[in-house]
Amino acid sequence: MTQPILIVGAGILGLSHAYAAAKRGLKVRVFERTATPLGASVRNFGQALVTGQPPGVMLDLARASRSIWADWAQRAGFDLKRNGSYLFARTEAEEHLLEAFCQGRARESGYRVELLRGAAMEALYAGQFSHHRAALHGLDDQQVYSREAIPALINYLQRELGVEFHFSTLVREVEPGQVHTTAGSFKGAQVIVCSGHDYLTLLAEPLARLDPQVCRLQMLRVRPRVDLKLQHALLTGLSCVHYGAFADLPEAAAVRAEILRDSPYLDEHGIHLLISPTPYGDLIVGDSHDYSRDPSPFNGEQVDNWMLQLCEETLGCEVQVVERWQGVYGARGAKPFTWLEVEPGLHAALMHTGVGMSVGPAMAEGNIARMLETM
Repeated sequence: MTQPILIVGAGILGLSHAYAAAKRGLKVRVFERTATPLGASVRNFGQALVTGQPPGVMLDLARASRSIWADWAQRAGFDLKRNGSYLFARTEAEEHLLEAFCQGRARESGYRVELLRGAAMEALYAGQFSHHRAALHGLDDQQVYSREAIPALINYLQRELGVEFHFSTLVREVEPGQVHTTAGSFKGAQVIVCSGHDYLTLLAEPLARLDPQVCRLQMLRVRPRVDLKLQHALLTGLSCVHYGAFADLPEAAAVRAEILRDSPYLDEHGIHLLISPTPYGDLIVGDSHDYSRDPSPFNGEQVDNWMLQLCEETLGCEVQVVERWQGVYGARGAKPFTWLEVEPGLHAALMHTGVGMSVGPAMAEGNIARMLETM
């Protein structure tokens, strides 16, 4: 193949497809409208979770992506925490749900987890989290600092695999084997559109048939008042009603009922706590979920306050806010993701849930393999 693969978008999906094509010896060009990626892939927690994925294709993709992340970290030189995550059970209902998961689904589907209680909780971070009833240690979960990992991955693709990047370049129109941009028109063997939650600039009509939405998240970076030296991603039982690995278990109903009874505002705003340590001692905290066609630019201060309260209760210490922003991603399609052949030579790759970091690398491997089979 003499003509390159043309990829629109330098977020995690665009980069994953670029890697999957370039490692097969194909020429690749990537077009990104901004000078550096500024979308979902750098606004997130950097959590590549295996434990939260439901059994089946999503769990398989997360497991396969795990090894790809390890290879990227080694080759591109960014920090990858491979020591897992802790999901804290704060109530009896949450503890029962984690017990049921460990005794049933975890064994049936091969999740690598361990449930910590008693002395093990006392030993965890010198007892900092002993006010919780239990902790599920997801041994396969990973975490990167996205603001550094994504640029490092781009540099690796340029330096070692010869991927050609066109930054600050808006793609105005695509057609089979060709893109028209603010820097001119380019021809290629295939075009792959990975433009995130932008459903209007390119392929508006075929994407509209998928009826996608946008999810807006409120996010914060905080500094703990004590030196936690946190090295794991943290979650709580609130996440169990959102993540497919747990949400359909019978025991999840009691957790859901508890939330609706004691703190219905958490359900109303889709708040479930995630905490990710950065390499600099501060923490990324969130998040809320607001679904719409057009995400509102306005944050609710009360939503941030609820998340900060959850954060301090979970950590057992006060925190200071140092930064606030909005996360955003494509959401609520008929399936978790879509590989759409618009026409021969023109494809689109979309995520409809916020787990692109967890499953995107392996998803792209499958997409590129299928594309090449049909050429």
